[in-house]
Amino acid sequence: MRHDDSVDQKLTRVRPDTRSADGASPERRVGRHRAEDRRPRGRAWHAATGVRVALAAGVTCCLGVGAVVGTQAVTGDEEPLRESLADRAVSAAEADRRASRSYQRGPVPTPSASVSPSAAAKPTARPPRPVRPKPVAGLSQRQMDNAKAIVDVGVELRMPRRALVVAIATAMQESDLRNLANDRIAESSRYPHQGSGTDHDSVGLFQQRPSSGWGSVRELMQPAYAARVFYRALREVSGWEDMSVTAAAQAVQRSAYPGAYAKHERRATTVVDALT
Repeated sequence: MRHDDSVDQKLTRVRPDTRSADGASPERRVGRHRAEDRRPRGRAWHAATGVRVALAAGVTCCLGVGAVVGTQAVTGDEEPLRESLADRAVSAAEADRRASRSYQRGPVPTPSASVSPSAAAKPTARPPRPVRPKPVAGLSQRQMDNAKAIVDVGVELRMPRRALVVAIATAMQESDLRNLANDRIAESSRYPHQGSGTDHDSVGLFQQRPSSGWGSVRELMQPAYAARVFYRALREVSGWEDMSVTAAAQAVQRSAYPGAYAKHERRATTVVDALT
C-alpha cells in the first residue's frame, strides 16, 4: 500500500462532526468507540488505570479531610451558640418580668448566703434533758426523784392537790421515799431498788404486798405503777377528801400503826408545793 493511500485511509476514518451529542446514539455504538474497545490492553492501559486509581484515592482523602475539618468547625461553634441562645432566653424572661403590670409583685429573690459544708453537716441539737427537781424538806436527790414520780402520776390522773399530799406522806412513812426490795422475795432484788426491807412480802415505795392483790413484784417495783394503784384505791374510799391525812392514808394502807402518817404531813406539803 502506498503512503498516499495510507493517508487517505486515515482521513477517510475521521467522520464529520455530525454525530448526535447523545451518548446512546447508534453512531457512537458502531463508530470509533467500538474500534477502540477492540484494542489490546497493554502496559499503557494499566498505567492509565493506575493514574486513575491514584486520582480517585487523592480525591477521597481530600473529601475525608474536608469532612473532619467541617465537623470540628461545627463542634467548636456549638458551645458558643448554646451560650448565646441561653443568654437570649434569660434576657427574654427578664424582659417579660419587667413588662408585667401585676400589682402583686413579690420581692426579687436574693441569693442566699452560702452555707459552709461543716455547718450543713452539723446534726441538729438534741432537746435538753428534763431538769431534775431540786430537793426540799431534807430529802436527797433520789428521794426527790421518787416524790416527783408520785406527783406526776397524780397530776396525770387529775387527782386533787390533797391526794398528792396524802400519797407523799404515805410513802414517807412506808419506805422513806425509797424504792425498797424485800429480802424474803428474791425476785424483787432483780429490779432497780434503793435498799430492802423484811416486812412480810411488802415491796416498793408504798410497801404494797403482791399477796394482797396490789400487783406483781415486777409491777410494784416500778414507782409510777405503785403510785397509780395507790391513787385508785384512795378514790374508792368514800369521803376521803374530808378526812385527815392520817385517816385517808390508813383507809388505803390498813397499817398496824395508823397514827404514824400524821407526822409527815408538813414535809409532804412542802414537797408537793415544790413539784406543782
